[in-house]
Amino acid sequence: MNSKLISRNVTVNGRRTSLRLERAAWEALDQICECENVTLHELCTTIEGVRFGSSRTSTVRAFIVTYFRMAANKGGDLKAGIADQALTVFRRA
Repeated sequence: MNSKLISRNVTVNGRRTSLRLERAAWEALDQICECENVTLHELCTTIEGVRFGSSRTSTVRAFIVTYFRMAANKGGDLKAGIADQALTVFRRA
């Protein structure tokens, strides 16, 4: 697996920024966006709303892991609404 970081521009809270993530992380984010019917920019803005103290990139990675863990606990089905549940986990932490 190639672990080279890939930079992509995203808009978070109306401001352009960039994230450097592995290809697998970008693919996971794209899959989450498709399932949740949101844009990458909307998802990153939502994730930003629960970020406290960690880097943006670290928070995005943690969200990806949380999202897919919750999907796995629900039988492996990706269904809209898991993102809201994953964000709730972050708010409690």
